Amino acid sequence: MPPRGPLLALQVGMKTEAATKAVLVVEDEQSIRDVLVELFEVDGNTVNSAELLPEALEKLRTQRFDLIVTDLRLGGKRDGGLQVMALAGMLSPDAMVLVLTAYPDDSNRQASFRLGALHFLEKPVDLATIANYASSVGVRTAFATSLKE
Repeated sequence: MPPRGPLLALQVGMKTEAATKAVLVVEDEQSIRDVLVELFEVDGNTVNSAELLPEALEKLRTQRFDLIVTDLRLGGKRDGGLQVMALAGMLSPDAMVLVLTAYPDDSNRQASFRLGALHFLEKPVDLATIANYASSVGVRTAFATSLKE
């Protein structure tokens, strides 16, 4: 029987590559969104971003994600990030969810954890912290790449 799949690729000398990681950044402040997108735009990742809740929900409906970084308040909606987490829990249940907020009250923290967030981070957040959490689920970052150089 002729070899198939990964065995065939190794025998023919082709490189096998790690699976691409999908990242969703949901942030209504453009400067923060741009920095986060840039952090994750490296080989091995596909990065999507959304400014407001409707756009984020549409992206969640059409793709599964490995990492979701969401602001808690989106476009003035106090619960925008909570809605992102609720849908992510149904459609990307294996995704790591990081919540960013300038409003770190305890009720928001508890609601975020109930909806599946693994980390609740107060703005401003150090990019090294986000990169460290991302690497724990195999998502590469530009920050980690620059450390190796």
